[in-house]
Amino acid sequence: MTEKSVTEKSAITELVRERYAAQALQITDVSNGSCCGTPLETSDVFGSALYTVSEQTEVPDAAMLASIGCGNPTAVADLRAGETVLDLGSGGGIDVLLSARRVGPTGFAYGLDMTDEMLALARANAAKAGATNVEFLKGFIEEIPLPDATVNVIISNCVINLSADKSAVAREMFRVLAPGGRLGLSDVVAENQLSEAERIERGSYAGCIAGALSDEEYRVALTAVGFTDISVEFTHEVAAQMHGAIIKAVKPI
Repeated sequence: MTEKSVTEKSAITELVRERYAAQALQITDVSNGSCCGTPLETSDVFGSALYTVSEQTEVPDAAMLASIGCGNPTAVADLRAGETVLDLGSGGGIDVLLSARRVGPTGFAYGLDMTDEMLALARANAAKAGATNVEFLKGFIEEIPLPDATVNVIISNCVINLSADKSAVAREMFRVLAPGGRLGLSDVVAENQLSEAERIERGSYAGCIAGALSDEEYRVALTAVGFTDISVEFTHEVAAQMHGAIIKAVKPI
């Protein structure tokens, strides 16, 4: 995709931040914990419908109501007991809480989000769930606030397409993964023949459409920073010639 100026990147980041702050407040008034009870996404291609009934019962209602992703990364990341997991763009915390249960008391799950309102919602959900092996961090996915080689698995649910600097995201993912660590991402991915202009025609940046990479662009970005065993698997169409997808890759030992 076309390289964006600093001003353009800042504008996109602010647009995304404003949208997700408003959505967090739609779910809950974080000052008193009252929940409005209305899901943010009710379609069959985004949101809570992509989780099993069993998973929906494992987390507080507010975490499920706040689900606005395009997949279920905890179902594809093959999480194992004792692992450390990082969720990029953790929102209301659903994937962090599910991951924390998968890795068990000897494992740990981090959530990273830039939005104060989402972080407050996620922390409240973690408290309701009684989760002790989780931590929610404030920061940007282009500048992950963790040391090198900190985590075993990185997951993300329809967030990387929102970044205005995906090359930086790829570099940071590679940096914080331990050798042998892996990616298990859910994201929106365009078919290779679709131009950037055509993606923009199909939806907004904040709506997870305009900023999507193509299959080939995703592979190139991950390869460029050192990832191997890269796969991009389309799962369901979210717009014409654009798909929810599972992206996997490994950091070599």
